[in-house]
Amino acid sequence: MPDPSTGRKIAFAAFVRKALDDARTTRAWTGTEVSRRTGVSRQTINRWVRGEWASDPEAERVVAFCEGLGLNPTTAFGVLGWDRTTPPRPTPSAPPMDPDVEALLRRLVDPNVSELEKFHIRETIRYLAYRPVLPADPGKSPRKAG
Repeated sequence: MPDPSTGRKIAFAAFVRKALDDARTTRAWTGTEVSRRTGVSRQTINRWVRGEWASDPEAERVVAFCEGLGLNPTTAFGVLGWDRTTPPRPTPSAPPMDPDVEALLRRLVDPNVSELEKFHIRETIRYLAYRPVLPADPGKSPRKAG
């Protein structure tokens, strides 16, 4: 008699594979980048893709994977056959946005801004967002606007 969980494993593997393919084609993310942005290890993601898990994936990891890729976790829960009526976690309120960041975001959606300029804006943002944190220089005090 076939294992009833096999169908769920195949369905979830297809879901994860499509999510990875979409991240690769639309965002140019590698598997390492997906892992870093979702907080789910590459080993876990690879097990999901292969359908090689003995017990169900942890709900928290599924949620982190989906949220990191901008997907609705309810879809993944449905693929896994989990209860879809579980209330979603409350969305934390966003911190106030820096006016310069708002200006950049407006440029990214402005149809009058060239795709080349949007590309450069995105690349600069990625560089700044993910570069290593620079250590504070203990010999200098921060400048004050004056």
